[in-house]
Amino acid sequence: MKAALVLWAAPWSCVGLLLGLAGLATGGGVQWRRSALEFHGGAVRGFLNRVPNGEFIVAMTLGHTILGKNVAALDVARDHEHVHIRQYERWGPLFGPAYLLGSLCAWLRGRDPYRDNPFERQAYDETG
Repeated sequence: MKAALVLWAAPWSCVGLLLGLAGLATGGGVQWRRSALEFHGGAVRGFLNRVPNGEFIVAMTLGHTILGKNVAALDVARDHEHVHIRQYERWGPLFGPAYLLGSLCAWLRGRDPYRDNPFERQAYDETG
């Protein structure tokens, strides 16, 4: 069953792997923690800084990869990001569009597109 979940999330994991490899090629690092590849530093930090509200983002999950600005950021965000891994396992390739739709709906209601996204609310509810 776990192999099927990994395959279902694989399209997004491949995107994370490509970004992580760019980070490695530019001085970043990688570690394996709790069934996820975690990339940090280098181009990963640059990528995270350039996404909307990037100055506030310390980590981002894509499938079974977690991108972090640095090792300390990964340590702080790990539990939260693993909730997202379970969401990717549930939603597979549909997770990205569903996440964006959740943010759009929150924004259209005058709410915060990040904090009021249902996927983020679940991650914060489960990890505090």
